[in-house]
Amino acid sequence: PSRAAHPARPRSPPGSSAPVTPSARAPAGRLFRPLSAEDEEQLPAEIESLCMACYRQGVTRLLLTRIPFFKEIIVSSFTCSSCNWSNSEIQSAGRIQDQGVCYTLSVRNRQDMNREVVKTDCATARVPELDFEIPAFSQKGALTTLEGLIDRAIAGLEQDQPGRRVNADVAEKIDAFIFKLKRLKEVDSAFTFILDDPSGNSFVENPYAPQRDEALVVAHYWRTAQQAAALGMEVSWPLGEDLRVASLVLQVLQFSTNCPECNAPAATNMKLVRILCACARRTCHVKSGGAIEPLGTKITLHVTDPSDLTRDILKSETCRVEIPELDFELGMGALGGKFTTLEGLLKDIQDLVAKNPFTLGDSSTPDQAEKLRAFGQKLQQIIDGQLRVHFVLDDPAGNSYLQNLYAPEEDPEMRVERYERLFEQNEALGLNDMKTEGYEADGASQS
Repeated sequence: PSRAAHPARPRSPPGSSAPVTPSARAPAGRLFRPLSAEDEEQLPAEIESLCMACYRQGVTRLLLTRIPFFKEIIVSSFTCSSCNWSNSEIQSAGRIQDQGVCYTLSVRNRQDMNREVVKTDCATARVPELDFEIPAFSQKGALTTLEGLIDRAIAGLEQDQPGRRVNADVAEKIDAFIFKLKRLKEVDSAFTFILDDPSGNSFVENPYAPQRDEALVVAHYWRTAQQAAALGMEVSWPLGEDLRVASLVLQVLQFSTNCPECNAPAATNMKLVRILCACARRTCHVKSGGAIEPLGTKITLHVTDPSDLTRDILKSETCRVEIPELDFELGMGALGGKFTTLEGLLKDIQDLVAKNPFTLGDSSTPDQAEKLRAFGQKLQQIIDGQLRVHFVLDDPAGNSYLQNLYAPEEDPEMRVERYERLFEQNEALGLNDMKTEGYEADGASQS
């Protein structure tokens, strides 16, 4: 299907009972299969549908397949043999991610307009410089480029212009705005493109992967109650829930143990959590409940032995991870907060790189695929103890930790630095606008 889908949507006539091809009756376990030219059984289902351009019968083709990152998707393509009108779109059939995601791209040249973009129907796209926004659920999902996304918006504005001509002022303002959008594609001056998706299933290409893209900022966040409701998500207890289990969920259990670091008597808190999901998937994130430390913390470990990979690590969601030898950096918010081992964190990074949707299929290039394959091999060499690297945890909030195997003595392979945060780091943590002293007096004087 074409990547630059039109904004209109093909519709089937009410009460239509058109037959589908045998491929649509495949067993449930084989409905979503990777797209392959060698798979002769993977044929699209064909359904007769009403053409919304000429109101004659056309054909809608539906293909259930898998692509990287999107996982299961439904690709639909409509064509009309009478008026030659066509339309295509994609819909996500996979699960909603644990966190929402927001991509902020600084568009500086024409090459940035060729970046691949995966936009779901629940994502919001914005260009603050033009005060322009594509609201959530106003367009169907698409796999396109940044230029294709702008072309799609231009086509949506232009299609209703003939009807707006009765009001000359409104039509003239929209014509002027369409002209600005068209000039935007020429990148005469830098602008910002923001793609915010509470489902976490949208994506903006990083052409330099696995290295850091200086023009692209990726932020993961927890959904609000309103965003969860818009996605149709609701947390509720099932009928017939055992009261004893329900009461345990509300309690925090405590039992005595010894500290694994200094062997002093300590207490371990445990809470039972009920996960209501039909697929039985589980995940774990750690969020700091304490205050932001006065100084940031930077921990540098020289990995010289396979035993270093067994060190416990607490990575907060404000922590950046760097491996200088691989020119690799994992930004704040990526992977969330985790309490694991160094080996476990490296495997999580491997999985994150493997989810890049542009490393497989027709969206990938040989150079990109080769770079990511080589990067994955180097990560595996670190896990296998064949490659010595420096592992850096840089947490401006000071809430991250890496185990010292020589405690209470100093670790010869690990260096812990405390530093004053920069203005930009305080801004990212929301500290520059936070006032904790004298705010009551200020409020009284203002009232």
